[in-house]
Amino acid sequence: MNASEKTAQLSLLLVDDDKELCSMMKEFFSEAGHQLDCAYNGREGLSRAVNGTYDLVLLDVMLPMVSGFTLLQQLRRRKNVPVIMLTARVQRQDRIVGLNSGADDYLPKPFDPDELLARIRAVLRRSGRRESAAAAWFCKDLLVNSRTREVSSRGQRIELTALEFDILDMLIRAGGRVVTREEITRALLEREANPYDRALDVHISHLRQKLERGQRLIRTVRGVGYVFTAEQGPEA
Repeated sequence: MNASEKTAQLSLLLVDDDKELCSMMKEFFSEAGHQLDCAYNGREGLSRAVNGTYDLVLLDVMLPMVSGFTLLQQLRRRKNVPVIMLTARVQRQDRIVGLNSGADDYLPKPFDPDELLARIRAVLRRSGRRESAAAAWFCKDLLVNSRTREVSSRGQRIELTALEFDILDMLIRAGGRVVTREEITRALLEREANPYDRALDVHISHLRQKLERGQRLIRTVRGVGYVFTAEQGPEA
């Protein structure tokens, strides 16, 4: 362990309905010099993970309201915060589902708090390299910075609403794949898609008006969803 690992304070979120475990973990991390917040159900956990500024999320699989796997899938569509799954379910298939859903690591219960802290540091080292490599994307004249949530074209900043930026970021990260209306509606509008609901169309229209100055960047795939069409890559 190096000096920076010893002194750097971490801001963590634990989503687990076991209040006794949360209390013990809160005390452990406080003594280690870190801040741990707790959420006791999936709905609260998703809201805090999306809206908070946490270094890492610790996520139980078995949660009230929204399961850990569903929470993770929705979180991954909106944010790249590292996630470690914590669960008493130790079957191989559960680990595979968790990792395929976007978990950075998977630790079965019961666990040693010191091992958990070591895994957190390992995940942060790995994810730090990934985030720095893909913090900003350039697409023709467009520069999109996912870390600062800023968009500019030819050096001129483009003002987007929070939801407009989330839609753009989600489309770019899809890497040329068509993102369905259902995916966007569930992840960003937090409701099921309705064929008569035109709210998403309005947001896409506004986004196009702000971004597409003589070039088509967002293509509609009729009856399916949207795809970001410009050639893109991480900023060097």
